[in-house]
Amino acid sequence: MSQNAEIVMDAVRVADHDRYLTALYAPADKRDALFSLYAFNAEIAGIRDRIHEPLPGEMRLQWWRDVIAASGEAGAGHPIAEALNATIAAFKLPKLAFENMLEARIFDLYDDPMPSRTDLEGYCGETAAALIQLAAMVLDPVEAPRFAELAGRAGCAQAMTGLLLLLPLHRRRGQCFVPADILAAAGSSPEEFVAGDGGPGAQRAVAAMISLAREHLSAFERGAAALPGPLRPAFLPLVLSRAYLDKMEGSRQAPIMDVARLSALRRHWLLLRRAGKGWPTLT
Repeated sequence: MSQNAEIVMDAVRVADHDRYLTALYAPADKRDALFSLYAFNAEIAGIRDRIHEPLPGEMRLQWWRDVIAASGEAGAGHPIAEALNATIAAFKLPKLAFENMLEARIFDLYDDPMPSRTDLEGYCGETAAALIQLAAMVLDPVEAPRFAELAGRAGCAQAMTGLLLLLPLHRRRGQCFVPADILAAAGSSPEEFVAGDGGPGAQRAVAAMISLAREHLSAFERGAAALPGPLRPAFLPLVLSRAYLDKMEGSRQAPIMDVARLSALRRHWLLLRRAGKGWPTLT
């Protein structure tokens, strides 16, 4: 493994350990490409953590736009940028997908509430779903287009689960990814949800979010049996999404106050079991 490839892999292992684990089930000759996609995603998803003001955050997103548009010239010397552009070139990945992903991540930099369920699903589609589809294109460019809709469902389920796991962090920041229309139906509002204990409607809103994530997960499951073997590593994170949702619903601690966690052993076992059996159903 080259030094650059090792740096990129380590970045994923630290920043996004779940996707790191799933990439290990991909063929050896595809792993570096997957790690470059996942490292890029971790970089742009973590901008708010590293850069606390919106304008510098937008400048960082623009830097990534320039890197991708210039096919690497702007990112020379940056291991993740170089690896990403090599992957884009080698697998002829659509640059528009990366542009849309970067555009969606602008939302992360501000404290504006998520307006509606439709807006949330759009955000999930441009981020997690796009990442799954790009990974699928790396794994099998011929078969991947047939499963774009399934990637959309999978991405919504995965992203919504991730947002539920990040609720305590987002609430401390004053961010609200729970859509305003879901909050209104639960008798709450974005302002109330991020304050104190979240108010009397908080648990109803969280339950509605879990239900929405499960709705997309169930839709994914109904089509997952048709996934060709080579594409499965791109969708493996959904195994963990189901386990996280189960953990949230079974926990005595409210997701708005406590992060649901799975042990490393549990995550390894779930992935190993699913990777070995295929995908008749996620149980």
